[in-house]
Amino acid sequence: MIAGIDIGSRSMELVVLDGDKIILKRKLPTTFDPASQIKKIMDGVKVDLISATGYGRKLMTEELTGTPCTSLTEIKAYALGISHLFPEARTILDIGGQDTKAISLFKNGKVAKFEMNDRCAAGTGKFLEHLSTVFQIPIEDFGSYALEGSEPLQINSMCTVFAETEATSLMAQGKNPHDIALGLHGSIVRRTTNMLNRVGLVEPLVFAGGVANNSCVIKMLQDSLFINPLIPDEPDFAGALGAALFGRSQQKIL
Repeated sequence: MIAGIDIGSRSMELVVLDGDKIILKRKLPTTFDPASQIKKIMDGVKVDLISATGYGRKLMTEELTGTPCTSLTEIKAYALGISHLFPEARTILDIGGQDTKAISLFKNGKVAKFEMNDRCAAGTGKFLEHLSTVFQIPIEDFGSYALEGSEPLQINSMCTVFAETEATSLMAQGKNPHDIALGLHGSIVRRTTNMLNRVGLVEPLVFAGGVANNSCVIKMLQDSLFINPLIPDEPDFAGALGAALFGRSQQKIL
């Protein structure tokens, strides 16, 4: 059996493969003590190899887990995971907790080109999470809250701090808060659309990562790109699945 784990800045996901079958999935927040969280998510899991990806993949060591470990980049993990779920995929958009990735694929699923924003939280899940607290709306409901707006207001800054200032200023002017939230979602979609165009958007497009659970971002992507992105049933787990598939290939080599 092989475990794939995606250790992101906001959450970590685990997928365990027994041959071709997924026999276990788990998810935990990463917190400020990821080593302890790794032990929790691996509790009771007995596998032959652990394959790690994500922001904290270098934390996953045999000394920590008592199991041989390997690792791979997030770009490669997402390409493997998405190509397994959607063999026809040619472009991937992943908006995670603290970075955004646009990846173009060859027909065989190999990475052709990618662009990654990992320098700040602008346009990521963290951006939405922070601003949902300004509206006092649970992050799970922020997308549907924004979709109640009808006229998205222009938000010029992608910086989380400055965007909050703009949103607060618009609230003080008496603007419809649903329209403000719609504008904030629109700023993310404009940024990600530009990234997709720079890597060469070819359909089918697969939207993965935690923000793929946000109904407003999905709707605005559809309206902006005039296409319907494919979305995995559990978009958060695509990277962990890719890591597990990579681990399986390494086990065959070993």
